[in-house]
Amino acid sequence: MKNRRDFLKISAAGAVGAVILGPTACTTAVAPDKKSFGVGLQLYTIRDAMAADAPGALKKMSDLGYKYVEMASYSDGKFYGMAPKEFQKIVEDLGMKIVSSHTSVEAEGITTASAQKMADAHAEIGVEYCVQPWIEEKDRNVETYKRMIAEWNKVGEIMKNVGIQFGYHNHNFEFLPTDGMVPYYDIFLKEMDADLITMELDCYWATKAGQDPVEMFDKYPGRFQLLHFKDMAAEVTTPFYTVDKDDITSVGSGLIDFKRIYAAREKAGMKYFFVEDDNQGNGKPFEGIGASITNLTTKILV
Repeated sequence: MKNRRDFLKISAAGAVGAVILGPTACTTAVAPDKKSFGVGLQLYTIRDAMAADAPGALKKMSDLGYKYVEMASYSDGKFYGMAPKEFQKIVEDLGMKIVSSHTSVEAEGITTASAQKMADAHAEIGVEYCVQPWIEEKDRNVETYKRMIAEWNKVGEIMKNVGIQFGYHNHNFEFLPTDGMVPYYDIFLKEMDADLITMELDCYWATKAGQDPVEMFDKYPGRFQLLHFKDMAAEVTTPFYTVDKDDITSVGSGLIDFKRIYAAREKAGMKYFFVEDDNQGNGKPFEGIGASITNLTTKILV
């Protein structure tokens, strides 16, 4: 009986302790692995660090929790001066994956041979997307837009034959009314073959031009397989079309409602998104992308 009384006393004390401490008394909260959120980074954001020490820069990026890589340096069959498999191994050994690459087809056009070489190099490194990122100012007119898009459709077909989706990344100048039309809507989306070219919507530049990304998704569902997340500190009162970018800030630190944009990802057709900061964090690129992924994984993607 004495042992039984002692047992009951101990059990009662344990029950009181459980009530006082609550259900967390025996558990320790473990923060989720940031890589599990699938956040990508456009390497243009850390371009100086990549030029100085690519393996070291990629290690820092991985340590911050980034999972997906969008490259920004292709030339003559190489990426960041390395053979495709060499660069791919560095990335994958760090627990990341290359899914996209920015590389330009110039306005003067591209030969079938050079387009095939570009496609084969990208297929070897295992990307899913190859993206046209820029148009020179001298080529921003209706006639050149139409000629370039015709070329891009051909490149898109060559890419498709090796299992890669070609794409186009916007700035704000594509929304500048020109000759009675808005090129992004009336030329780009209209004349690009939707099967061969997807849109990589840069949410910052579209917003700067007075566009609402979610409304764009509603109007053109499924056309935006890739998104760029970069935030802005200055409110847009009047749309502007010059490439001024002094107010770029870390994602979640500015005025763009990325939670709303992310919630509309299925309508957009989004497969991946990438953090980007054209200004490299104003001299502190890793602090900038660190703040972005922290905000994304604690406030926006949850």
